[in-house]
Amino acid sequence: MSSLKEKIRQMERDEIVHALQECEWVMARASRRLGITERMISYKMMKYGIRREVKADGSRQQ
Repeated sequence: MSSLKEKIRQMERDEIVHALQECEWVMARASRRLGITERMISYKMMKYGIRREVKADGSRQQ
């Protein structure tokens, strides 16, 4: 069974990824959508290991 802290971390990570995908990975737009600063979304992306993957053909994954 997951702890409450772990559930909250996963929920926060999922919301950040979802906002980034909806905003085409533009951090400024995603941060406004989430009501946080660009600096905070950048920090949380590093914290949770969130990054946009690159496909084998060189294009970016959505």
